[in-house]
Amino acid sequence: MSAATPSVTADPPTPKGSRRACSELRQPLAQAWRRTLASPWRVGLLLVLAALALAGCSGSDREVLIGSKKFTESVILGEVLAGLVADAGLPARHRQALGGTRIVYNALVSGEIDAYVEYSGTLIHELLRDAGLDRVQDPAERRRLLGERLRRDGILLGGAIGFQNNYALGMTKPRAAELGIKRISDLRRYPDLRLRFPNESMERKDGWPALKAAYALPQQNVRGVEHALAYRALAAGSADVTALYTTDAEIAYYDLAILADDQGFFPSYDALLLARADLAQRAPRALKAMRRSIGLIDGERMTALNAAVQLDGASEQEAAADLLAQARGIVIATDAEGLPARLAKNTAVHALLVGVSLSAAVLVAVPLGILAAHRRRLGQAVLAAVGIAQTIPALALLVFMIPVFGIGTGSALVALFLYSLLPIVRNTHAGITGIAPALKEAAEAIGLPPRARLWRIELPLALPMILAGIKTAAVINVGAATLGALIGAGGYGQPILTGIRLDDTALILEGAVPAALFALGVQWGFERAERAVVPRGLKSG
Repeated sequence: MSAATPSVTADPPTPKGSRRACSELRQPLAQAWRRTLASPWRVGLLLVLAALALAGCSGSDREVLIGSKKFTESVILGEVLAGLVADAGLPARHRQALGGTRIVYNALVSGEIDAYVEYSGTLIHELLRDAGLDRVQDPAERRRLLGERLRRDGILLGGAIGFQNNYALGMTKPRAAELGIKRISDLRRYPDLRLRFPNESMERKDGWPALKAAYALPQQNVRGVEHALAYRALAAGSADVTALYTTDAEIAYYDLAILADDQGFFPSYDALLLARADLAQRAPRALKAMRRSIGLIDGERMTALNAAVQLDGASEQEAAADLLAQARGIVIATDAEGLPARLAKNTAVHALLVGVSLSAAVLVAVPLGILAAHRRRLGQAVLAAVGIAQTIPALALLVFMIPVFGIGTGSALVALFLYSLLPIVRNTHAGITGIAPALKEAAEAIGLPPRARLWRIELPLALPMILAGIKTAAVINVGAATLGALIGAGGYGQPILTGIRLDDTALILEGAVPAALFALGVQWGFERAERAVVPRGLKSG
């Protein structure tokens, strides 16, 4: 009896009819592809869509995404949640410093992150203020109603982390003693005081407008600033009063006096775990792991963690690792990423943001400029449209993109693409319309068709202007790309924002200096390209 031979199933032969059908199908597909490549509009759209697809595929479907706001405490808490999930043997990624309150909450609702730590006062008085929870006096009933309202957004209220980080007003002790100010109501006597508040609180329901009304405060010199910079303003004597977060390490460092809230204006801000409701089915182990943060941190410990980062130079990840080791016996590895590695990573991300958005803009803007030059009436509308896009503040444009393209790379790419259009469109239009009429008439006289006139006469003559527009757009793009870090896109803006948050000049320079060198390099590269591409007879000088 012979040994059995393993069965190998071969692919069935392809029938001749199938080959013919494939051949017939291949031809129109090839034609469609050639038509796509021949259209700069379509190529530009493909580039943008491909970049967005890559940005959207950066995380695994099974990866638990933790979010945090753009201040130190929130980043530490995000690292704590990520560490707890990792300890449970599950992949976790912390998308840190994504932006302000509304951006991070919306990211949770839309499923771009799975969990983060929010504060009860912020939920009740800002994010869910239309629910009327501030009118419910009983704490237990208010917590129950808060949980019900969050479930309508697909969010679970996981529980309290264990500390409160409340708003307060503070002054330097010498200044407070000099003026005899101990309570917020004492500020009424000094209308000329300079008040500085975090930018968010300038418009919030629990911020400056409501505080001013509640205490009838007369001050007019009130400005919104980055929270970390407000402390420096107090220390430098360029501000008199600022809003504090009561777990800030800077309160003790700058020896500040906290003014008594004698009318009980500020609500309690309990740190609460918020998570996507679908985690209970999709990743129950991750949800269980994050719930180990409940009751983990009291106010004193949170202040110490903030101090370790803000004052002692530890990273947020290191502070979180120390906490988990001491409180839960969890050992998590921390990334010892050096300066060269950080520079390489930030350069790669920045180059991606600038390169993809600028390439797509060139492929779209040059045809738009040509269209504007040949269709005068339509051209005015085109120039007006790209001009309007350029006037929108960069940060506002980034935020406008988030509901459509999400936080991170996608929104940054589209915003940078829009910002790049105006210089290229306008210079292409100016280059073509600036060609001497006699040259155009001569081309017509020798019988050149419109397409040949465009490729052989107009574009070569307009090339110096077009390249100048692209160079301008590129340099603008390098600077604007740093703002992408505000919505989690990374690049050179990441160390700049971190440096501002930590009051660390070295970190700010780590982003600012390479960004400036990158811009100079881009400008030099385009100047070299211009020498190589522009015909000798069209070069100036």
